[in-house]
Amino acid sequence: MTKRSSSFELALGERDTSLSACFWLYEALRGKVLTGSLRTGTRLPATRDLARQYGLSRGTVVNAFERLKSEGYIESNVGSGTYVRGVLPETLLHVTIRKTARPAPVRDRSIAVSDYGKRAKLFPGYENRPVRAFRSNLPALDLFPAELWSQVTARCVRRASTNLLMGCEPLGYRPLREAIAEYLNSSRGLKCAAEQVAIVSGVQEALDLTARLILNPGDRVYMEDPGYIGATAVFEACGAKLLNVGLDEEGIRVSRLLRRDVKLVYVTPGHQFPLAATMSLDRRLQLLEWARISGALIFEDDYDSEYRYSGRPIPALQGLDRRGSVIYAGTFSKVLFPALRIGYMVIPSDLLHHFEAAKSITDRHAPLLEQIVLRQFLVEGHFGRHVRRMREIYAHRLAILQDEADRKLKDMVEIAGVKAGLQTAGWLFPGIDAEHAASAAAQRNVEVIPLSRYGRGALPREGFQLGFAALDGREISRGVEDLAIALASVRRRNVR
Repeated sequence: MTKRSSSFELALGERDTSLSACFWLYEALRGKVLTGSLRTGTRLPATRDLARQYGLSRGTVVNAFERLKSEGYIESNVGSGTYVRGVLPETLLHVTIRKTARPAPVRDRSIAVSDYGKRAKLFPGYENRPVRAFRSNLPALDLFPAELWSQVTARCVRRASTNLLMGCEPLGYRPLREAIAEYLNSSRGLKCAAEQVAIVSGVQEALDLTARLILNPGDRVYMEDPGYIGATAVFEACGAKLLNVGLDEEGIRVSRLLRRDVKLVYVTPGHQFPLAATMSLDRRLQLLEWARISGALIFEDDYDSEYRYSGRPIPALQGLDRRGSVIYAGTFSKVLFPALRIGYMVIPSDLLHHFEAAKSITDRHAPLLEQIVLRQFLVEGHFGRHVRRMREIYAHRLAILQDEADRKLKDMVEIAGVKAGLQTAGWLFPGIDAEHAASAAAQRNVEVIPLSRYGRGALPREGFQLGFAALDGREISRGVEDLAIALASVRRRNVR
């Protein structure tokens, strides 16, 4: 039985004066055990503490405990305390509980939520399940230097001053903002000052802040199609009207951006989600020119472009922008680990006070300890070394995937020529339906996501998303082999 240590006081409700103190305490504790409020393995408060809390004599509490113990509800171990028993007698599970509190009131009618509440849809996060081929959007968590991170954390906690424990300004811990600005200017080609950097919980919060501050219901937003459904969910919740724009090998088709009454365009130029293309320099300049003429803002989601495997790095849109048209966002969740809910925004100077005000009335600021640890991880060089190491590993895993696919998936899947990121796209040959392929693959313990699930219009070709970063070479090989069997079965079924 797992023991649950607790130092919390017990809320036993109002004392029934018609009962003796000992019987009232016995009944109250017994009721909590049987209803599950006190779970098996939970440690009860010391008799002295419980007596002090309810103004009872210690002997009264000891007598109540002894009765509960004799009936099999609790057990005591010398030196370790008193616990709710792991296995209760079967007869106890059917005892009628004496009512000691009033039932919770039932509302006559449901509360009407706002229009935003009606439009908001649940956006699922990471599922805590074993990693298998070809799970997308996940780094190699088994290779993260957790011990080093814990050492940096311990050092930061030991050195924490009372001033640090008070918190920080809404846009985040200033030394971390300075470190991120330096990193972005040198590695991603941005042109920003620390004052423009805001610390957020991730790109999802950056999208939400931007939507609430920039968009009104009915405003138009251009979206890549197919594209990131997390952005779609945010904009739809705000009541925006989404306009879908197709893609080619250079990114979003700027020639299709015909309207001038658009407030925002959302793009993933470093590593398009989910098709994995990198937007060309010419296309980036065309998009910035369109924004200049239309007066629209660009939201640049640079979610995992730290991992680039070929070609010369192309400066981020924000680094090419001369008119403050780009809101830039990135995250450490994809580079380090998903549970680290820290991302960043680079905000045009004229919008900074609006974002600061919004942060101040929502979460005040991101959790400070994690910001302090991350700052040390950056300035001590650990982050840079980790990225360089993982870039080599991911490039090797991508090469294994491409080689295995060339040998075993010939005439069934064409792997896209990805240059960056943690996943790529696999284009299916005619005669293979992506949804049927995903179902057949799942039966062989292989995950693939049909690209149509990210689209709002018809795609020119069937395909699915393939993650490779979190998989070692053996799992990639196993996954390709099982995927080949699954696709062959789908093709045979279609031929019939």
